[in-house]
Amino acid sequence: MSIWQIFQRLQPYVKPYYKQIIFALFLTLLGAVTAQVNPWVLRYTVDSVQAMLDKKWGIIQGKELLIQISLILFVKEIVNSLIVFGQRYFGEKIRIKVSSDLAQEAVSRILTYNLAFYSDNENQKGKLQTRIDRGVESLTKLIQNFFIDILPLFANSIVALAIMFSANFYVGSIALAILPIYFWISYKQAGELQGVRRKLKRQRENKSSGLINLIESIIVIKSFVRELFEGEKQYQTQMELMETQLKTRRTNFAYDGIKSFIEQIGVVLIIILTAYLVLDQQMSIGAIMFHILLFNNVSAPIRQLHRIYDEMNDALTYSEGFFDILDADNAVEQSGKVVPDTIKGDYVLKDVSFMYPNGTKALFNIDVNIKAGQTTALVGLSGAGKSTLINLLIGFYAPDSGTLTLDGLPLKDFDLPALRNSIGMVLQKNHIFKGSIAENIRYGQMNASQDELIEAARKAYLHDQIMELPAQYETDAQMLSGGQQQRIAIARLFLKNPPVIFLDEPTASLDAIATEQIKNSLDAIKKGRTVVIISHSLSQILDSDQIYVMKKGRIAEFGTHAELYEKEGVYREIFDASARSLNLDKMIEMITKD
Repeated sequence: MSIWQIFQRLQPYVKPYYKQIIFALFLTLLGAVTAQVNPWVLRYTVDSVQAMLDKKWGIIQGKELLIQISLILFVKEIVNSLIVFGQRYFGEKIRIKVSSDLAQEAVSRILTYNLAFYSDNENQKGKLQTRIDRGVESLTKLIQNFFIDILPLFANSIVALAIMFSANFYVGSIALAILPIYFWISYKQAGELQGVRRKLKRQRENKSSGLINLIESIIVIKSFVRELFEGEKQYQTQMELMETQLKTRRTNFAYDGIKSFIEQIGVVLIIILTAYLVLDQQMSIGAIMFHILLFNNVSAPIRQLHRIYDEMNDALTYSEGFFDILDADNAVEQSGKVVPDTIKGDYVLKDVSFMYPNGTKALFNIDVNIKAGQTTALVGLSGAGKSTLINLLIGFYAPDSGTLTLDGLPLKDFDLPALRNSIGMVLQKNHIFKGSIAENIRYGQMNASQDELIEAARKAYLHDQIMELPAQYETDAQMLSGGQQQRIAIARLFLKNPPVIFLDEPTASLDAIATEQIKNSLDAIKKGRTVVIISHSLSQILDSDQIYVMKKGRIAEFGTHAELYEKEGVYREIFDASARSLNLDKMIEMITKD
């Protein structure tokens, strides 16, 4: 993206604050005028003092001049301080507000995206976080530079240059001739760093993503004693990042040295020319200092350009990634317009196939009939496609081919948020938000009363454990054990009380007694509802009305438990393996003895 394109994209976010911008621009113009007071006062002072010395006057005659100069400079400094304060305050106010708007826009957008967006390798959470954080930071710095740095500096420079030309055409020409050379060098500097900055962006994203992955994997790392291995991987990433950063610094230092040399050439040329004109009696001696100070105002942006270019290039680099997130229209979750009064849960899938965005083929020609009010179990080995099928039933993904209907209507025609209000879900590993137990359970129904909250916790066999905690329901939910966190997810389900329920290994993190308790609760909530369950626990699937056995993304067989067991197919194989793994023979023998 070019700077112009970035400003066009920022326009909608800046436009609401146009009154503050106009006032900031007014202060900028006023500041540019007051900045020229010092050169005028210095020239007047030098020429007046020289005239007094020529007349052999002393301090008594010069007292009035000193008082005048002191008053002018004192008032000028007060006015200038107020102007600078106003410039910086309003500029910073605009920057902060735009920063907040940009960040909120990014959050609002990513919440509308489908799961396929997050499945993309380029949209891993560490990379997304870096892209958003650095994008907002660099874009708001661009705004800050424009209103706080660039505008005041260039307004000051243009006014000073105009005064130099009005005072002496030749001196003004020298100042003007230096600027294009300097800007050209800055342009070359930016061009040379463009590719390096893109590389730096990728490396920062990889570092951020790698660090998050390291923290999330710390238990596995320590259990396999791979601290040194993972540390070496992070070290290599850090070294690559460091080398790129050093290359950026070397380039900047080299070009900055050239620019500083050119600026000093301008100063030397102005000193020589003004000294010649004084000796030729074409200007007063005070004009030497007058033109040097004016050139100082002209070259002020030059001294800041390396920093401004640095941050502008950051904006160029990171704005692309940031606006790519905002522009991912193809990732917006497609939702229909049908808002159902009630959902029965009668799903029919015909010849459904699905492939993940990363190219992994997950489902092949699936035919499934989930009947309303019944419990349907999905059985199969890990990777058979069971969870993927549930993701399609909830509308997280859309089938690549085939038809998927709910209660006689294509699922794609439903308003997905409205549909999901009628669906409850408990996963093998449920996310627990930062906050209290009460806040996490109430996620199932945000306006639930305390009594309803407690009742849901009781049904999940969690209330008694909560009451033993010092802060009870105000305890940080993330501090609980895995099994207790699983019960929170189940309590959410009871609180939501939906007509359609999806259970994906709901008791995987629970002990045997807790599993029995939760099974009893789930059996109670299943009545009169449509339930789809994935479980490796035999007790969870034996009493299902219909069982679909999946193998490598296909439906291998289906029927009731008795029917499938008699077929001696895939289900029988899985069932017998589960029985052996539980040592059922010995269990039955012990029970029989009693």
